[in-house]
Amino acid sequence: MIQTLLHTAWLIPLYPLAACGWILARNRRAWGAGAYVAIAGMAVACLHAVALLLGLIFAPPAQYLAQGSHEAFLTWATFAGRPLELGFVIDNLASVMCAMVTVVSLLIFVYSVGYMHGDDYYPTYFAMVSLFGFSMLTLVISNNLLQMYVGWELVGLCSYALIGHWYERRSAANAAKKAFITNRVGDFGFLIGIMVLFAYGPSLRFSEIFVALTEHQIPLAIAGVAAALLFCGAIGKSAQFPLHVWLPDAMEGPTPVSALIHAATMVAAGVYMVARVFPLFFLTQAQATLWGLSSLTVVALIGCITLLLAAVIAVTQNDIKRVLAYSTISQLGYMMLGLGMGLAGFTAGVFHLVTHACFKALLFLGSGSVIHGTGVQDMWRMGGLLKKMPATAWTFLIGTAALAGIFPFAGFFSKDEILLACWGTNRAFFWLAEVGAFLTALYMTRQVILVFWGAPRDPSVHAHESPPVMTIPLMVLGFFAAFLGFIGSPWIAGNLFHQFVHFVPPDLTGHAAAHAAELPGGGLVMLISTLFALGGVAFGIVLYADAPWAKLSPNDLKRGPLQYLYILSKNKFYFDELYQATGVRGTLLLAQACRLWDDYVIDAFVDLMGKATVLWSKLSGFFDDYVIDKLVDATGWASGAAGWVVNRLQTGKVQQYIIGFAAIVIVVIALLVAQTGWF
Repeated sequence: MIQTLLHTAWLIPLYPLAACGWILARNRRAWGAGAYVAIAGMAVACLHAVALLLGLIFAPPAQYLAQGSHEAFLTWATFAGRPLELGFVIDNLASVMCAMVTVVSLLIFVYSVGYMHGDDYYPTYFAMVSLFGFSMLTLVISNNLLQMYVGWELVGLCSYALIGHWYERRSAANAAKKAFITNRVGDFGFLIGIMVLFAYGPSLRFSEIFVALTEHQIPLAIAGVAAALLFCGAIGKSAQFPLHVWLPDAMEGPTPVSALIHAATMVAAGVYMVARVFPLFFLTQAQATLWGLSSLTVVALIGCITLLLAAVIAVTQNDIKRVLAYSTISQLGYMMLGLGMGLAGFTAGVFHLVTHACFKALLFLGSGSVIHGTGVQDMWRMGGLLKKMPATAWTFLIGTAALAGIFPFAGFFSKDEILLACWGTNRAFFWLAEVGAFLTALYMTRQVILVFWGAPRDPSVHAHESPPVMTIPLMVLGFFAAFLGFIGSPWIAGNLFHQFVHFVPPDLTGHAAAHAAELPGGGLVMLISTLFALGGVAFGIVLYADAPWAKLSPNDLKRGPLQYLYILSKNKFYFDELYQATGVRGTLLLAQACRLWDDYVIDAFVDLMGKATVLWSKLSGFFDDYVIDKLVDATGWASGAAGWVVNRLQTGKVQQYIIGFAAIVIVVIALLVAQTGWF
């Protein structure tokens, strides 16, 4: 059975692709106007992926191919003596990602039936989310960088279409363009990294690149540069500092799109790519690639900056979806930080990617339910929704607890593994990550209080619970957010997730990878992280619960020593203004300079050459008319005159010929006498 599932794994992305094609062909005539076709395609892909995952978990080791992975490929072209391939690889990491993507996507598809009901572009929406699923799954199972890059760019293209789904709104169209262009900046580095590895490696297949690294066929210095360039793509796709600015604006798309992009698919692509090529980062960690830092250190540093920056900004945002957007950026920073910790944090980073997909999809869909039930997105216009929207409220609370890292919810286990890896590797990163954990609990407590607790603040808002087609996916995701973390618990079978997904260094084959649960300081780290999380919750309650005993209020953040930090946070540290003043205006100024150069230099030169050509043409015409033509005319006249004379000489009278001949003879004799002096 497992062999059949492995050999047919390439079909997993094709199910949603077939659904996309069917919807585009049939439009509103498709089953359920496209919705049920999209759900059916993703459901089949989900069943296949989950069956494959369970098969790999329970199959005897003897049934594994290539040490627990199965790889198949075909060469479709050869370039510069190197093969370009189409293929897929299924190992433990890919199987986990396939299952996660399909399960979460399926629940989002079902939720979309209620949320997108009545939308003018209903079939187009389901066609695009199906294509999105195909693109992400293609990226996940690709066995080479070129095919991964194809899926990578397709994901970007689909996100552009989905963020701008309501393109008649200028804000949505601008957000789609911003996401697309910002990602192109990072993707350019990704493409250059692929080209570097193609130039020095035997092919672009992951397995061959890793073998070439261990056998020193690729210089480690070159490999370190390539790793840093590939990470540029992850910075853009996973919204890491400084290319994080596109993701909050992407909230202009429909809320299910926000959940799809920010939970299971697009933003996960960057983290997954780093995990997939992790041997490249791990084997080059002794090589300085940027300011004396190794590629893994760069990953950890960017991740740490991102998680803190986004967490600080999230504290002051008022739009319910933008808070979650900055939360996503922050949590992606945690994942990158975990991967940057090397061997100790690899599994932790991947585990947080999986748990985050569940509880962040839950939170985004919960926010969509709130928006659907109230018609507003400003949290200060909400309040008291616990009684009016109980299913949404309680599932949202579960997602909040998971995100804040409260025991025993999923985020507690995955985030604590990252913190434990930092504790054993770099204490500075650990304490900074704990500050991020405190801020996470603070802004999520703020959101819950403003949205669900207290009394309604705006009497014009009449809230109602969402239909079951929207609340049932919330409950399923709530179950995962509550219990999924236990598969990574050190107390249950010694961390099941770590046993299934871990990294064995290529140059240390045969040595078991260190388990996060076996790192020293686990109990102390758990205590510290719990205190920081509960401290954030308590501080949030004191600030926003509006209790009579509270000595602080949100206005206290606007004055005193925190006022400047508040201003920076409220204005998102002016990144948009900075990029507007430099990148955007710089591009516009360059375009203006190019236009002026074109108008006053290139066009002027062309005009001058045109005028010179016209003058030369006129001179040539004058010379042709009054010299060449006249000369030709004179030659013709002379020829005519000579003909006329000859014609007059040929009269046909013999006596005239004799007289003429005698005259010529007399003239000749006279000339001879004159010349010789006879006479």
